Amino acid sequence: MPPDRLITSGLVQRPAPRAFVPDLFKAVGCVLIVLHHLAFYGPMADAVAIAWPGVIGWLYDHARLAVQVFLVVAGFLGAQGLQAAPPRDFRALLRRLGQRYLRLALPLLAALSFTVLVSEALRPVFAHDSLSATPGIWQVLAHMAFLQHVLDLQALSAGVWYVAIDLQLYALALLLAWLLVRQGLGERWLQALWLGLTLAALLWWNRIATLDDWALYFLGAYGMGVLAALARRQSGGAATLGGLGLLALGALSWWVEPRERLLLASLTACALALVPAAWMQGPQGRWRSAVDALARISYSVFVLHFGVCLAVNAVFALYLPTTPLVQALGMGLALLLSLAGGALLHRWTEQPVPSLAQWGWLAGGFAASSALAMLLAGA
Repeated sequence: MPPDRLITSGLVQRPAPRAFVPDLFKAVGCVLIVLHHLAFYGPMADAVAIAWPGVIGWLYDHARLAVQVFLVVAGFLGAQGLQAAPPRDFRALLRRLGQRYLRLALPLLAALSFTVLVSEALRPVFAHDSLSATPGIWQVLAHMAFLQHVLDLQALSAGVWYVAIDLQLYALALLLAWLLVRQGLGERWLQALWLGLTLAALLWWNRIATLDDWALYFLGAYGMGVLAALARRQSGGAATLGGLGLLALGALSWWVEPRERLLLASLTACALALVPAAWMQGPQGRWRSAVDALARISYSVFVLHFGVCLAVNAVFALYLPTTPLVQALGMGLALLLSLAGGALLHRWTEQPVPSLAQWGWLAGGFAASSALAMLLAGA
């Protein structure tokens, strides 16, 4: 089988049924992350903070916690997918990992191409700390391999670290699923293994700041998502006990060292484990359609929004009054354009079945965009 077919042969081309509660978490988290970065990077938020310091302060300090929700949901959905179709051999494991890489890389490479060009175009007229440095050759290669932080290289966009961590966590979950299948071990062993790993992450790895470029640091939140999926497969009292156990994990992590991010992760996992089946099906009509649509494009919005927000920040800072109301409108416009851009990016890079040929074009585009940025900078 050709390499391109080896990676894509296992992909399902029709949309899979969606669960409402994880979609709701992804949709709300997506909006909060965009608003957090708008508040964090400015300068529109600096002007808005004069009139509404509490709002900007909350977005700056707390909206970033939506990342913990993403980690839990990723663990929950990843576990459900692996339970439905675990890798039966090492070849299947590599194929699934390749699929995951392509799904993450295609939107990211396209978004990075846009971001590096926007940053370089703005640099002569918009001297602001939010602009990333002109990319170098090693940065470009490291971003293609999701190794930029591991190699201690500056990221070219906000949130790139999360994409690399997502791939690491999924690879770990894949490896564990394959090992258990190979050894003929059942779900009880899977639960015990993930409980042990999650406890180790909550009590140890997550407290070592130097591990924050690696999956182990974030395994507590991701593991609670996995445990939520496993608890949901149980019936009656066993499911309830599993959900309450997730609350106990959050309380334990708080007792060891107060970390609100992990408390939020445990509450999110508990909700995913215990909400009624009717809630998972969700309401019908426009409300459900809006949540479903936003959840579908959330990853593309996540990787694209930084470049969009840079451009809107520059236009409003350079050409429009710096009054709080005008700049607040600018923040709202940046959010709407990020959502619109994410929808287009999703259509171009996520809806088609991923392929190595598509990766080649987008990787080449990213390399070409970076080369043009270096040329414009005289690097």
